[in-house]
Amino acid sequence: MFDQFTKFVDTPARAFMAIIFILSGVGKIGAYQATQGYMEMFGLPGMLLTPTIVFEVGAGLALLVGFKTRIIALLLAGFSLVSAVIFHADFSDQIQQIMFLKNVAMAGGFLLLAKVGAPGFSFDQFLAARKRAYI
Repeated sequence: MFDQFTKFVDTPARAFMAIIFILSGVGKIGAYQATQGYMEMFGLPGMLLTPTIVFEVGAGLALLVGFKTRIIALLLAGFSLVSAVIFHADFSDQIQQIMFLKNVAMAGGFLLLAKVGAPGFSFDQFLAARKRAYI
């Protein structure tokens, strides 16, 4: 019974994890100058904003459709941890502490996703099935 349920959870799970990156990247476009200033406040060059937006939106979309899921999950785990350390390490502020822990929890989820891949409805499975059909 449990196996019947769990075989359908990877697609919405990927969607839940992907949406924060897609929306965050798109949001950065709408607040480009403010986000650039925020990054510079933390000692990062503002020119990193465009590649960050491309990464967040691109990796989020790839995760959503299940394309190169294991690699994308590892990259997003690293991104989440680096972001936590740079932007949310002020533990005297409870909100920042919560944001730090949220990023660490997401990194843990991404590491699990890197282990299992996208076994359900995904481009990874579609491509694997096509490869098997030609063998």
